[in-house]
Amino acid sequence: MGAVITAIGGFVPSSILTNKKISETVDTSEEWIIKRTGIRERRIADDDTATSDLAAAAIENLIENYNVDRSEIEALLVATATPDHILAPTASIVCDKSGLTNAFGIDMNAACSGFLYALEMGANMIESGRYKKLIIVGADKMSSIVDYEDRNTCILFGDGAGAVLLEKTESDAGLMKTILKTDGSGVSSLAVPAGGSRNPTSMQSLLHRTHYLKQDGAFVFKRAVAAMSQVSQDALAKNELEADQIDWVVPHQANLRIITAVGESLGIDFEKVKVNIDRYGNTTSATVPLCLWDFAADFKEGQNVLITTFGAGFSWGATCLKWGVMREKKTFRSVKADNVEENILVEH
Repeated sequence: MGAVITAIGGFVPSSILTNKKISETVDTSEEWIIKRTGIRERRIADDDTATSDLAAAAIENLIENYNVDRSEIEALLVATATPDHILAPTASIVCDKSGLTNAFGIDMNAACSGFLYALEMGANMIESGRYKKLIIVGADKMSSIVDYEDRNTCILFGDGAGAVLLEKTESDAGLMKTILKTDGSGVSSLAVPAGGSRNPTSMQSLLHRTHYLKQDGAFVFKRAVAAMSQVSQDALAKNELEADQIDWVVPHQANLRIITAVGESLGIDFEKVKVNIDRYGNTTSATVPLCLWDFAADFKEGQNVLITTFGAGFSWGATCLKWGVMREKKTFRSVKADNVEENILVEH
């Protein structure tokens, strides 16, 4: 028994933060941002929108497009580094907002690797035989922890969410063997120093802005390239695949230069590497599922997809999956009644 992705949903806020707008508030330029990161714009949620709202919107997009029965979902795994609250779990809030009354929910925080970690956990739950249908969500409102006076971080991040339906399968499609890694010695290089039990929010943390994300960009860049390259090669070997057998690479969208370097290290043509960082920036836990959502039409049954990530923690990993049969999407047809055109749902 295996676990296969059968439906995908996504959501990004409508508000766009351009490089031009950022260059008006911090010492940088549109050209510098594009050259160093590959990012042209990012989506930013409004003040009244929380991570749970982004996640629920992605789930709604999945359910509405693929006609999924909410009552059949047995578990919800929410990968996020920006929970609505330290307590209670964001997954509990999302279950309520999404009407997942028969599912238990749990948060998972592995930063930018969160979705991959959750995908592996979900696959193991299904392979155990105890569960049949799970939803895995990657969602982050990074604008809530980004210091827009710090040009080293504010140019990188955006908000968004992506969701997949994971189901059991008797076919050879689905998630293959996964490699996950952690190196806690890298924590100080990419972290939000204040706001947790080690350093609770205080007047001092607010004064020194330590409740915002801090990053040693150059060090993280080097580690990300090396780690994603090596773990991807290891995942290929573990699954007895060669690079030329990979049809698509879906990497974490942190920096276009990192993505390019990883592709080159694997000897995989860049045309096979999925990239949407130019439009969304780094949405942390949401980057991989948003890529799957954005490019869903390109993935065909039987194709091999390589996913690789790197994030704070340090957390990183890679997996391969053989694309399976997706649920049929709902279609709409236009009809005219009393000279008014309407879109009528046609269910399969």
